Amino acid sequence: MNSLPPAPTRPRSQALQQRAERFFPGGVNSPVRAFGAVGGAPPFVERAEGAWLIDADGNRYIDYFGSWGPMILGHAFPPVVEAIERAARNSASFGASTAAEADLAERVTVCFPAIEKMRFVSSGTEATMSAIRLARAATGRKIIVKFEGCYHGHADGLLVKAGSGVATFGIPGSAGVPEEIARLTLALPYNDLTAVEAAFAAHPGAIAAVILEPVVGNAGCIAPAPGYLAGLRAVTQREGALLIADEVMTGFRVALGGALELYGVDADLVTLGKIVGGGLPVGVFGGKRAFMDLLAPLGPVYQAGTLSGNPLAMAAGIATVGYLQTHAAEVYPQLEATAKAVTEGVAAEADHAGVPLTLNRVGSMWTWFFTAGPVTDYAQAARSDTAAFGRFHRAMLEQGVWLPPSQFEAAFLSTAHGAQEVATTIDAAKNYFSAVE
Repeated sequence: MNSLPPAPTRPRSQALQQRAERFFPGGVNSPVRAFGAVGGAPPFVERAEGAWLIDADGNRYIDYFGSWGPMILGHAFPPVVEAIERAARNSASFGASTAAEADLAERVTVCFPAIEKMRFVSSGTEATMSAIRLARAATGRKIIVKFEGCYHGHADGLLVKAGSGVATFGIPGSAGVPEEIARLTLALPYNDLTAVEAAFAAHPGAIAAVILEPVVGNAGCIAPAPGYLAGLRAVTQREGALLIADEVMTGFRVALGGALELYGVDADLVTLGKIVGGGLPVGVFGGKRAFMDLLAPLGPVYQAGTLSGNPLAMAAGIATVGYLQTHAAEVYPQLEATAKAVTEGVAAEADHAGVPLTLNRVGSMWTWFFTAGPVTDYAQAARSDTAAFGRFHRAMLEQGVWLPPSQFEAAFLSTAHGAQEVATTIDAAKNYFSAVE
């Protein structure tokens, strides 16, 4: 049996964590950062460059979560940094309209034809919350259908069987969400059209919208079954409900036009985030003009945000999306090839060691599930060996490879990841799997 290399020392990170616990619940401002699902102490990041994170103790790590998705071009990508610096010289915020808002919106509509009009907000949670309010207003109905393991932000009605951090911490929903609100959300198994048909039959004329991640990323990466998205589109059109594609994670990631482009489907409303802000806090909800024109000041649906369309975020988004548009022919094949090499290389090492592992991947997002069977919905993902994933995560981190700290979070890479990062990651996995044989 081989032994793993010694773990890096992180005394400064440990001291920073102890200080943080005085101010923040669990010492963090987002629960999954606490490493509660995988064990060990989280490093405190001081800076990042390209595919690498550098912690407060000077240790370097290959980054496979990329700020949870937006860093598709790598950290501190020079055109993005320069765009933010230029914008900051004019002030960080105005609370008034700027030309940059329409500049970014124009790029978004070119990539997402389903978005005829949009609103910028400051987070994915705001985007999905607003899209649902709009869907209820447009249909005059109250019930929302979502899918088990899909996370759409922490708005009250969306924390029902929500995957992501909720799944990581074993929380069935969330304390503080009134039952009256939770009852307006139907959580169905993903990839099961029969369940959707049954829900519409049981609630005739009452379902306002179906919202989903077209590729699940918050129960780990789970792809739609062939025909599933088209089936949802057909059912919602027949029943007069709206289809909301939550592409906060997949937008610009799985294709330039997101999952809607990749799978050739349409949606009434679309939410975006992550990449569209180039790493800064941005969300988007948009869709068909007839629905979007229901928003104030044109219509009766109120939605607002003081920092919506923030000039720094617009600048970062224009630089990022603009680069992806200009270099799409190079970027997406590169991401596909790099992701294929690293994911299949690690899976091969697990197979050689006799460790049950299921690889789910769509483009440059993926999950290694520690289970032998296929994973096509949240119930199957939940049967994974989360303790085994925790051991794997800790061992990889000790060798300088930082994976998402939960079995139920998708991994991502960037154009900055190359042959060196792939080889280092596969070698680290080989060391681990050899040690546990």
